[in-house]
Parts: sequence; structure tokens; C-alpha cells
Amino acid sequence: MGTKRHPLKVFSCRYSRYLAEEICKSLEIELGETSCAVFSDGEFEPCFEETIRGSHVFIVQSTPPPADNIMELLLMIDAAKRASAYKVIAVIPYFGYARQDRKDKPRVSIGAKLMADLLSAAGVDRVITMDLHADQIQGFFNVPVDHLFASALFIPFIRNLGLRDITIASPDVGGTKRANTYARLLETDMVICHKSRAKANVVDSMTLIGEVAGKDVIIVDDMIDTAGTMSKAARLMVEKGANSVRAFAAHGVLSGPAIENIEKSVLEELYFTNSLPPKTTSPKLKYISVAGAFAEAIGRVYKNRSISSLYFK
Repeated sequence: MGTKRHPLKVFSCRYSRYLAEEICKSLEIELGETSCAVFSDGEFEPCFEETIRGSHVFIVQSTPPPADNIMELLLMIDAAKRASAYKVIAVIPYFGYARQDRKDKPRVSIGAKLMADLLSAAGVDRVITMDLHADQIQGFFNVPVDHLFASALFIPFIRNLGLRDITIASPDVGGTKRANTYARLLETDMVICHKSRAKANVVDSMTLIGEVAGKDVIIVDDMIDTAGTMSKAARLMVEKGANSVRAFAAHGVLSGPAIENIEKSVLEELYFTNSLPPKTTSPKLKYISVAGAFAEAIGRVYKNRSISSLYFK
């Protein structure tokens, strides 16, 4: 795919190579050749192993901790600009540090804004990402941001589950807009969990707003980290009379005690995209590939076509 003047080329950093390979398969092109020399002290030097002069260069990389992931992406962007790429587009399925989107207490950074500034400083021309923790993060960038939503994949999947009486749930008040989108498109009711936190990743208390008795509840969120909130919300739903509880989240971070929490929970299944490498240590975990969606977005951006039909709002 591509034109003689500005060919399309897709590359990957090391962390997201598995997804980049799937994306290239959907695009019916070869993944670009790169290398990454690693020095004794841990410093690394990524390199394009083919010419990219005048090319539309798409670089695929999710950016969870450690900082090596965002740093490698920044170095790749810088290398592409210095190699005279026509356009450099960062494809970031999972945008790390997005939870730091505001000052919620004194003397803290706004990490999401810093990440946007770093990408701009490296020379990125455009960003394609999915399910940002907060939609307003798009405004942190001074370049175009194409924001895809996992709901475009999840909603048709939910319709085919064959559940009789679905209710959509948000695990917290902040996710109300997301849950409302699912409920509207699926033409179902919605409930909300109100939680208070003792500290990060620790839920102090939780109450339910709405009725779930006799319902098949589907909890929707942008990410699941330790699964503490999700497990507590699922237990609360069952205590209130829900028939079953499943969860759908774009990003399966699954750190710390997440797998243990999931195994002990009343959740029947948890569905994620493969924006982060799939973890198969629990039979409850299911993954839906986003490679096709990102491939379609890349193709449309390259051809200057609208991508609004690729996601639900």
C-alpha cells in the first residue's frame, strides 16, 4: 500500500511488535525493519533499517511503565524526523500516564500533558490512540489526535452474547458517560457505582445507584489495573440480586494482585482488547483484537479519509 511519492510504512517499537505484526497483516504490507542496540548500562538506540525518506511513517507502541516504552517511542519519532520522513504518526493503543490528567491535590504533575509535550517535542505529526482515560487529554496535544473507542468492537460482541436482560454498569461516577454510551446503543438500563478511595488502587467503600435484581450486568471501563474496584463492584451487583456479572475494558493493565483478585471474584468473564500484551493466566480473561480497527484507521489517515465511522460516541 502507498504511493510512489509518499509510501506508507509501518514500524514498531519492541513492546508492541505483536500488535504491529497483526496490523500489517490486515493492511497486507510488511512490517518495517528496525533494530535496537542496547548498551551495557541499559541505554538503547533504536534504528530504522530501511529508507524512510519521504514516507508516511506509522510507529506502533503502547506506553505503559516502565519509562523505557515511552522513551523508545520518542527516540523512534526523532530518528524518523532526522531521516526525512514526510509524516510521522504515533499509533499508541494504550496511552500511559493518562490517569494523571489533572491536579487533584497540591504539588503533583499532570503526567498526561507532559507525555503530550514530549511527543510534540520529538516531532510527531499526528497521534492515533484508543480509549483515553479522559477525553480531554486530546486537548493536551497541538497536533491532530484520532481517538478510537473499544465500544466499536465490544458492542457488537455484547449483542451476540445472547444475554436476556442486560444492564450496563459503571464502576465509578467518572465512567458514567462511557456507560451511558453503551446503554444508549444497546437500548438497556444503566446503573452506577459510587466509590471512595482511601488511596490510589485502594477502594474504601462502594454503593450502588440503580437496580440490578434479575439482570445480566455488564460493567464497562477504560482499563482494569489491580481489579480491586472491578471485583468489589461485581460482588456488590451479585449481593443486589444480579443474575451474572461480566466486565469489558479497553486496556488490561492487570498489575500487582490483579489475577488473584479476578480469580476470587464473582465475575464470570472479563473482556479486553489486545492494546497491551494479553495475559492468559486466568480462564476468565478473554481478548478481542484491535488490529483491524487500527489498520483501518491507518489506511484512512494515509488516504485523508474520515475515520469517524470507526467508533461510537
